[in-house]
Amino acid sequence: MKLFKSSLLALALASATTANAESIAITNATVHTVTEQGVLTNATVVIDDGKITAINPENVTADVVVNAEGKVLTPGLIGSMNQLGLVEVSAVSRSRDASDKKADITFDPSSAFNPRSSAIAYTRKGGITSNIVAPRGGESIFKGLAFVADLSGEFDSIVSNGNAVIVDLGAQSKGSRAMSLQKLYRELEDAQKKLAKAEKDKKSDDDKADEKEPKRDEAIINALLAGEQTLVAYADRATDLLALIDMKAKFNLDLVVAGAGDAVLIADKLAKAEVPVVMSAMSNLPSSFDTLHQSLNNAAILTNAGVKVLLTVSGDTHNLYQLRFDAGNAVANGMTKAQALAAVTANVADTFDINGGRIAVGKRADLVLWSSDPFELSTKVEQMWINGKLYTTESRHDALRERYMAKSDMPRAYTK
Repeated sequence: MKLFKSSLLALALASATTANAESIAITNATVHTVTEQGVLTNATVVIDDGKITAINPENVTADVVVNAEGKVLTPGLIGSMNQLGLVEVSAVSRSRDASDKKADITFDPSSAFNPRSSAIAYTRKGGITSNIVAPRGGESIFKGLAFVADLSGEFDSIVSNGNAVIVDLGAQSKGSRAMSLQKLYRELEDAQKKLAKAEKDKKSDDDKADEKEPKRDEAIINALLAGEQTLVAYADRATDLLALIDMKAKFNLDLVVAGAGDAVLIADKLAKAEVPVVMSAMSNLPSSFDTLHQSLNNAAILTNAGVKVLLTVSGDTHNLYQLRFDAGNAVANGMTKAQALAAVTANVADTFDINGGRIAVGKRADLVLWSSDPFELSTKVEQMWINGKLYTTESRHDALRERYMAKSDMPRAYTK
């Protein structure tokens, strides 16, 4: 697959594994900024030292100039709530590192992240430059801690750890959903009371006891109560979502709900409480009694009600490539293109505190140049920059295609 049209671009790719020394100017682009500036035509974006340093400068000065020829430039898309890099083959237990029977709120799977997973290079084909990786945990309602990784494939591609605490609520195959909600509420309430008592004792002249260092799980719960840590709660039924909204108000939580199959029933309440929703645009049929109101137009309904929607792809790792197609289906069912693009870029960046998701000065230079409208099936990624470096979209799939389509006297299955 021929990705580049000039020797300058080939040179840029060759330098992708070296120090980020060259500045790059992308000129004559149709830039979807995902900011108040909207869409800029015949625009120039300058990248230096991994950041966007200028947009439409008076004088273009850069080591490498890329002529976009009017094509679409967007922020790199951001995946979320999947196990990319933790699961290689779902059916092979020894290639799965996203869960553990003993996992609890302290479970941090980032040390098991494999940046060289074959699924990562394949995912880049979908214009995805970074991802929120979420654990599946174990028997506890607390599944562990999510982290952010870019899709460069480099060994230093983990951007940040502990970006969110993942909790799984809702319907239970054994027992009652009430126990899960109760456990979460009591964990927060007990920690809140303990913190209040510690603060009271600290101010008391009668008690001079030394403060004890909180345990790891206590420190994470305390961070949730301080609003310093995001809580992502998987729940679908409207009553569960209402219970979570009440907890957000009582405990000052930075709350995000995921799944949210029946969220449209309480869209106004989610919007008022400023609770973002992570959802699939393709969930159009009930998968349980908790999701009787799933529909292809739910993303548009929630967005138009004022809810910040983050689009994700159902599954664990191998379908994330399809994120832009799912966003395109959301457009076909009521979302505007600007809303859909924000749902896979800026909304994700804002929710998980990532310095990206927009084309603006100071933002991380994760950019994608598309052959046409990124939500169209026939559109391809022409060029991709992650942290200001140019990366190829070639994957193991391409290598296999070339291997088995090469002309040879040997039987096709044995072609070298």
